[in-house]
Amino acid sequence: MMDNIGKTIENIFRINLKVKRGEKILIFTDNERNILNKIGKNFKRTGEKFTDDIRYESYLSTGSHGQEPPEDIWREAFGEKIVEELKKEKLLNSLIAKDITESRIKEVEMVVKRFKDDATNVIIALSHYSTTHTRFRDLLTRICGTRYASMPLFDERMLNGPMQIDWDDMSKRTKKLARMVNRCREIEIITPNGTEITFSKEGRKAYTDTGIITKPGEFSNLPAGEVYLAPLEGTANGRLVLEWAPTRKLKSPVTLYVENGRVKRVEGKEKFADYLKAKLAERPDNSNIAELGIGTNKGAKRPYNILESEKIFGTIHIALGDNSSFGGRVRTPFHQDFIFFKPTVMLVYKKGKKFLLKNGQFA
Repeated sequence: MMDNIGKTIENIFRINLKVKRGEKILIFTDNERNILNKIGKNFKRTGEKFTDDIRYESYLSTGSHGQEPPEDIWREAFGEKIVEELKKEKLLNSLIAKDITESRIKEVEMVVKRFKDDATNVIIALSHYSTTHTRFRDLLTRICGTRYASMPLFDERMLNGPMQIDWDDMSKRTKKLARMVNRCREIEIITPNGTEITFSKEGRKAYTDTGIITKPGEFSNLPAGEVYLAPLEGTANGRLVLEWAPTRKLKSPVTLYVENGRVKRVEGKEKFADYLKAKLAERPDNSNIAELGIGTNKGAKRPYNILESEKIFGTIHIALGDNSSFGGRVRTPFHQDFIFFKPTVMLVYKKGKKFLLKNGQFA
């Protein structure tokens, strides 16, 4: 009899992605953690039950979330014609470096549209560092219609708990929450640890991450379960008190002071404060308040990995850096989420305010 983990992996192909016989699937990892190679090969073996065209690739770690994957992965995902044409037009290198201009992006899109049928149908991105907030993902899903499962920081324990849920129930809950958020103009947040921040949502859409990736162009984290949006640039003000790094609890809090949409100052004795100062010094756009997310997965419990913790029901997460792939205007090779527990979230409408969360409980 198949164990629960084996069944959960099969369900990724059967339920989450609804893979059809003959579809092209690309699974990739980076070499940041040895275990990713084992997980990736396990996924490939399972996927062979669903399609004959499934490939597995690994590449040298990029070192941070939001970096574009290397040329070899572009070639595997988009096909030879697109990559060679992008190289011929001297577009690929600047695209991967994330220093391409908007006018040249239009040229990229024209190339991809011409040969979009060559692209893979399904991506399972098991790299340690996230590729969600990249042009790679955006071009695949938006233009080629690729279905994209993003699984950064993934570990096998996630195949229990947050991946063994009623996907239909969570999807309905998440979509209902997004409709509530989309009606507001501003959002005010406080948490018991001293975090206080406000920002405008004007002109921005709240999206859903439901884990259901069955239609062309859909993408989601796995594990999934959040509503997320890009705050309007320049409007966030307040402070963020961090108690958790992406994969561990901090020994002491790190405080980020936010003015006009950017982190202006980092305070804290923790080593993680020095890491953040260095990342923010690399590029001004790394300090952008990029995202607000609200967790909706009742099976997510563990706080020690941001891929799972940001999905915990009743939490919020706030990210710095790139938001260009979900409605924002900032493009930078950095995107880092931070989890906040027991938040109180107030939605501000044209006429009045309404609690969304009170101390981590949905109002």
